[in-house]
Amino acid sequence: MKTPGQVASSPGPTMKAIVQDGYGAPERLELNDVAKPLVEDDSVLVRVRAASVNALDWHSLRMPPLFRLLFRTGLRRPKRPIPGMDVAGEVEAVGANVTQFKPGDQVIGNRASAFAEYVRGKERSFVLKPARITFEQAAAVPVAGLTALQGLRDKGGVREGHRVLVNGAGGGVGTFAVQIAKALGAEVTAVTSARSVEMVRSLGADRVLDRAREDFTRGPERYDVIFDVSADRSFSDYRRVLTADGTLVLAGAPHVGFVRILFRILRAQLLSRWAKPQKLIFYVSQSSKDDLVVLTEMIEAGSLTPVVDRTFPLSEAAAAVRYISERRARGKVVLTVQ
Repeated sequence: MKTPGQVASSPGPTMKAIVQDGYGAPERLELNDVAKPLVEDDSVLVRVRAASVNALDWHSLRMPPLFRLLFRTGLRRPKRPIPGMDVAGEVEAVGANVTQFKPGDQVIGNRASAFAEYVRGKERSFVLKPARITFEQAAAVPVAGLTALQGLRDKGGVREGHRVLVNGAGGGVGTFAVQIAKALGAEVTAVTSARSVEMVRSLGADRVLDRAREDFTRGPERYDVIFDVSADRSFSDYRRVLTADGTLVLAGAPHVGFVRILFRILRAQLLSRWAKPQKLIFYVSQSSKDDLVVLTEMIEAGSLTPVVDRTFPLSEAAAAVRYISERRARGKVVLTVQ
């Protein structure tokens, strides 16, 4: 029996999906006919309408052999050949044991193998899509939204009156971070490129700095929490502008190589031991249905709006990933599925 992601070679239910047949350039991502997942008693089958592209999709293509062995992703080709983690669509069918969804429901999901016409997952992988946003906006939510929410609320402990700096505010995670920090009651300073200044200001940031013209690490301001997405400054720079007991939350390094990412994680762990009472925290967001619900409630309340820079059809996934790799995106990049 074929499994989802396996190229179809015999009659049976099939679908279109992006398949990564190896490592290297984005051109390794190709549209193929693959086995369509079948609904099971405890699963939900979703007809995908949009799926967003994350830095992880780019990193997965260029993962060095040593890291493939360490993370057991597959040495010559990925064990999970269909990329993608963010999905928005309509419930096509539900299993006999499913109680929370019915066919026709519009949902958001944090589910692997999202670059496809159909995705199957447990109930815990999906939440109802807010009616006020499009499928493209909805697909932008899971990974970036969870990263920002968990980093600010749980790791940074952001609360009313905190002064928060978001470095890399114009990207997918950054645009969520600015809005979520404001929703948590913080005073927000956002650092971004010149081309994104007005867009980030429209998200509610109290102060927006053009990184090419203003060096936030040399100013007089001190921040309770620095939420770093860009990974373009040294730890000593960040610590200089943290309050005495402030927290540096390292939310990722989307355009840094694997070796540098590992070095940065290890250095943060070492420094955190003697930087007290300042805290340096590197983390990876976790899939959480409860937190996805929190994000959808914020969207419904109007305090959070997903920002979509550009959409590509599913067949142009390689171009979408390359666009991400070139650091040109403002907000999220999304694949649309007809």
